[in-house]
Amino acid sequence: MKVHRITSAQSALSDDLPGRQKRYFISMMIRTLCFILTVITPSPFRWFFLLGAVTLPYIAVIIANAGRETVTGNTSYFNANAKEIASGSEGPN
Repeated sequence: MKVHRITSAQSALSDDLPGRQKRYFISMMIRTLCFILTVITPSPFRWFFLLGAVTLPYIAVIIANAGRETVTGNTSYFNANAKEIASGSEGPN
């Protein structure tokens, strides 16, 4: 069992939420602007704004959720002290 010091604990999710909401809101305002510019601009540039309006929701979610990863660099998925499984020829008699 690993004991965490209070100084190494992450901030609460409720403290992180306003920043995430702000980033998502700004991204959605840019998307709205892309939709408006798709209607207003002439044909060659219209497609760039339409591409931005279509792909921005995915990018906005990735950006808004960034920064709360819980896996640390020293996490091991394998137990170094694990015992090997014996072959089938050996067993209880």
